[in-house]
Amino acid sequence: MKKIILSFIAGCFVLTATAQTKITFNTDLAKTKISKHIYGHFAEHLGRCIYGGMYVGEGNTKIPNTAGVRNDVIAALKDLKVPNLRWPGGCFADAYQWKDGIGPKEKRPKMVNVWWGGVTEDNSFGTHDFLDLCEKIGAEPYLAGNVGSGSVKDLADWVSYVNQPTGSPMSDLRIQNGRKTPWNVKIWGVGNEAWGCGGNMTADYYANIYRQYATFMKDITPESELYKVASGASSNDFAWTETLMKNIPHNMMSALALHHYSVLSWKETKGPSVGFTETQYFKTMDEAWKMEEFITKHSTIMDKYDPQKKIDLIVDEWGGWYETDAEGKGALYQQNTMRDAMIAGLTLNIFNNHADRVRGANLAQIVNVLQAVILTNEEKMLLTPTFHVMKMYNVHQDATLVPMSIESPTYEFNGKKLIAVNSSASKDASGALNISLTNIDYRKSHEVIINLRGEDFSKVSGQILASASISDHNTFEQPNKVLVKDFSGAKLEKGVLKLTIPAYSVIVLKATK
Repeated sequence: MKKIILSFIAGCFVLTATAQTKITFNTDLAKTKISKHIYGHFAEHLGRCIYGGMYVGEGNTKIPNTAGVRNDVIAALKDLKVPNLRWPGGCFADAYQWKDGIGPKEKRPKMVNVWWGGVTEDNSFGTHDFLDLCEKIGAEPYLAGNVGSGSVKDLADWVSYVNQPTGSPMSDLRIQNGRKTPWNVKIWGVGNEAWGCGGNMTADYYANIYRQYATFMKDITPESELYKVASGASSNDFAWTETLMKNIPHNMMSALALHHYSVLSWKETKGPSVGFTETQYFKTMDEAWKMEEFITKHSTIMDKYDPQKKIDLIVDEWGGWYETDAEGKGALYQQNTMRDAMIAGLTLNIFNNHADRVRGANLAQIVNVLQAVILTNEEKMLLTPTFHVMKMYNVHQDATLVPMSIESPTYEFNGKKLIAVNSSASKDASGALNISLTNIDYRKSHEVIINLRGEDFSKVSGQILASASISDHNTFEQPNKVLVKDFSGAKLEKGVLKLTIPAYSVIVLKATK
């Protein structure tokens, strides 16, 4: 089987044939910080993500909770070191009226969730609940504003409500509702998917709408300087990025979003979350690998208008999307297998390697929806394979990216080829080198030889996420079927690391001096 040299040079991968798998990390050339916000998450009013997932109600005596939020979920998210959490959507954001979710809960009006199942919600989980949760888990809140059906004043009032210390009608209302000090929310989405559920706008129209809304979203204190995220492109809509970069003044925009899901088809079946075929697996991996192409091309357009890279690219929706495993209020619930671990490991390595432009991302979604890190069922809770990958990789948060070149074998199926092994590495504050590796090959393990150039390391330790079947997953009956284990198979000698990475597995190594 032929192999591929995949060199990450000046933001591009260079492919040639080779006979051996090798990686070189240039540890002395590390300079770009991997923003911790690449490891962000997403919580939308969708299915059982909020109600019955994170939030079970303050009067619930069956499930231990703090202010209605499950204690086991709080503990898991703290353990995961979630850097930011996006809320309330998604498509839901452009239908959400934030003022209906504040004040005494018994007086809050109900609403119909027109985007996700037409279910009636009582607004018992609102702004205070979400922002207090973020404080509990140590995450920065990322509020997605309603541009599609809201008004400029609505969004400006929300900014004032959460950020104005005193002296405004909105700050007085917040204090009246029990919160004296502001939350100082910095990250704000100015609409969501404006090209679709956020209003079916053209790029030119949205650019003007963005300018209008952003004008009235004011910095209130130095502690709450706003980070404004424009509703960006879907997958390969490069014209959308071009239009926004050209027409929105750069001093009005902190970041541009990008959405891409690893989905088999939007028009036909998305396939099952468990029990999928190798054909379906290969297609999912192909879609996951497209993230590399899309980031590269969107970044090239951004570089044209912003060569100093002052505007960030935020991939605030990504992950696997399959047919739902539940009916009614369980919309978009799906199991989470080793296939999802492959999506996570592959994608996070791509984000890390593009850290000069990608400075934030949000996995969709955090509990019980799409590629969730947590699944719940009444009093039971489990951690998914994706949770374990995200936790293994959190060593990269705010560490310094180490440039690399990589020769990877190909994963071949039905005459098509994908790069099998991908990787990223970073140096942390202690000087340790953390290396993450993902092998998406459905059938074959691969020998990996890593040349550590620039510094001397004497010790190596590691962790591995692997399982007997690609469909393996954790259930409420077997919550620990897929777990991270110590990995001692890497040998370090004279600056060269050697190991074998099993099929469909993720490994994170730590080299120290």
